[in-house]
Amino acid sequence: MWGVITTHFQNLKQLAKELPGLVNGSMLYDRQRMEPLFRLSIGMPGSSFAVEIARKIGLPEQIISQAEEIVGSDYINMDRYLLDIARDRRYWENKRQEIRKKEKRIEQTLADYEADAENLRARRREILADAKEEAKKILEGSNAAIERTIHDIRLAQAEKDETRRIRQRLQSEKAAIDTAGNDHPLLIKAPTPKKKAPIKPQQTKPIIKGDYVKLDGQDTPGQVLAINGKKATVSFGMLKTTVAVDRLRHTMSKPQTGVTAGALLMSEQQRSRQLDFKQEIDVRGMRANEALQAVTYFIDDAIRFNAKRVRILHGTGTGALRQCIRQHLGTNPGIAYFADEDVRLGGAGITVVELN
Repeated sequence: MWGVITTHFQNLKQLAKELPGLVNGSMLYDRQRMEPLFRLSIGMPGSSFAVEIARKIGLPEQIISQAEEIVGSDYINMDRYLLDIARDRRYWENKRQEIRKKEKRIEQTLADYEADAENLRARRREILADAKEEAKKILEGSNAAIERTIHDIRLAQAEKDETRRIRQRLQSEKAAIDTAGNDHPLLIKAPTPKKKAPIKPQQTKPIIKGDYVKLDGQDTPGQVLAINGKKATVSFGMLKTTVAVDRLRHTMSKPQTGVTAGALLMSEQQRSRQLDFKQEIDVRGMRANEALQAVTYFIDDAIRFNAKRVRILHGTGTGALRQCIRQHLGTNPGIAYFADEDVRLGGAGITVVELN
C-alpha cells in the first residue's frame, strides 16, 4: 500500500531521506515568476517558498524577520539551499530539452542528406544507363557505315577515283559520328568557368591633400586631410581613418553634410528602442555577472531615454545579488538615489532607482 504525505515541516523531509520505505518529492515552482509549474519531481524535497511568498503579498518585513528568527537560521539556510537546487535543476532540465531538440534536428538533417544522396546515386545510375544505350546506338551506326563503305569499294572494283571518294565519305561519316557522341547531353561535362582576376583601375592622378576620394569597393566619399608617405588620413563624415594611398580613388562626389542616411537609420533605431523600453528589469535567477551586465545596459538606456525612475527586480535570496547590484549602482554618476521598494510592492526584493 502506498501513501502520500504533504508537509512544510522540515524534519519530516529529513526523516524521509533517512528512513527506508519513504521517498521525498516536490511540486516544481517557478522562482522568478513565483508561480507553480504543476509538475511533480521525485527524489528531492522542495521548498515551501514561505518567505518569498510572504514578501510578494506585502507582509510587513518586521513580521517576516520575526518568523525567520523563530524557525532559526538552519531552516532558512536549508530552504535557500532547496531553492538553489530547484533553480539549478530547472536550468539543467531546460538545457537537456534544448539538447534533445538539437539532436532531433541533426537526425532529421542527416536523414534528409541521406535521402538526397540516394536520389543522386539513382539519378547517376539512370544517366549512365542512358549514356551506354546512346553509345551502343552510335557504335551500331558506325559499324553499318563501315560495312556500306566496304561494299561500295568492292562494287567499284577498287578504282582510284571512286575509292578516294568513298574514303572521303567514310571520313565524313566518322566525323559526324564523333560529333554526335560528343554533343550528347548526357556525355557532356559542363566546363568550369575560369575566374578572371579583377582589374584594378589605374590611378592617373596622384592623390593630394584636399582631394575627394573613395575607398576600393566602397561608395561613401571622403576628403583627404593629410598625406604621410604611403598613408593618407581621410575624413568620412564624422569618422577619420588612416588608409593606404593605393586603396583610394578620385571621385567627383563630395561628402554629405547634415543628417546622413546612417544617422537617420540610427535615429529610427533609437526611437524604436525608446518605444520598447520598459522601466523595470527582472534579473532573478541570473548569475551575478549576467545580472550586472543586464543592469548596466538597462541603466544606460534609462539615462539615454530620460527615464526618471526605474525598478530592478532581484529577489531576496541570500542577498548577495542585491548587494552586488547596489555596489555597482553606487559607482554610476547618473544615479541620484536608490533604495528598497515599498514593502507593499515588493520590499527588499526590488531596488528603486532615481536618475539624475
